[in-house]
Amino acid sequence: MELTLIGIGTGNPEHLTLQAIRAINAQDLILIPRKGEGKADLADLRRAICDEVLTNPETRIVEFDLPVRDENTPDYRQRVDDWHDAIASAWQSAMAEAPDAARVALLVWGDPSLYDSTLRIAARLDPARQIAVIPGITSLQALTAAHAIPINDIGAPFLVTTGRRLRDEGWPNGVDTLAVMLDGGCAFQSLPPEGIHIWWGAYVGMKEQIIRQGPLADAADDIVRTRARARAAHGWIMDIYILRRTI
Repeated sequence: MELTLIGIGTGNPEHLTLQAIRAINAQDLILIPRKGEGKADLADLRRAICDEVLTNPETRIVEFDLPVRDENTPDYRQRVDDWHDAIASAWQSAMAEAPDAARVALLVWGDPSLYDSTLRIAARLDPARQIAVIPGITSLQALTAAHAIPINDIGAPFLVTTGRRLRDEGWPNGVDTLAVMLDGGCAFQSLPPEGIHIWWGAYVGMKEQIIRQGPLADAADDIVRTRARARAAHGWIMDIYILRRTI
């Protein structure tokens, strides 16, 4: 038995690698999570990808409802662990609809290795089920491509972090460039804006892509407004940004 986690980029079928397309067509079963009506576009995009590249008539597609994280548990790590347990159980129930499927796949946004918990959830399954990973284009790559910039200065490090850590801990020491993911609250607003440049993007790589850039002092308010409008229009948003100290 094998579970394949296939990186599909940011929702654009053109982000799929040949390896990903071959892996999709090698499956007995593909699982598609539903995240509620407000995020129906996410399931629609996975279906569209399958419609675009799936040519194997034997491959079955099963959809399942993704559990919602309980935000009432005070401990953050416990909330996440409980949620991951619930997702693993949902996977098992969905797989039970095709008990003879030896090869099962999940289509993972971006790449399963970068700020994605699919591999950690997969580790909760039957240890007899082998795990295979197909890498995908990440939102970070799509963002730098959209702005036509390198992520690092010459010979300099950069740090990938989350909005929660940036808000709670401030700018990390020893690095001048940050890539910030999983930021639902525009944590860049917590920083003194002087001497910082921001490159922001939402739905990067997709037809809905929106990008903004400029000195943080000038761009922050526009990004906050643009983000709110986009989220209201689509019911969901995926965004990412790079911050760089310029002085």
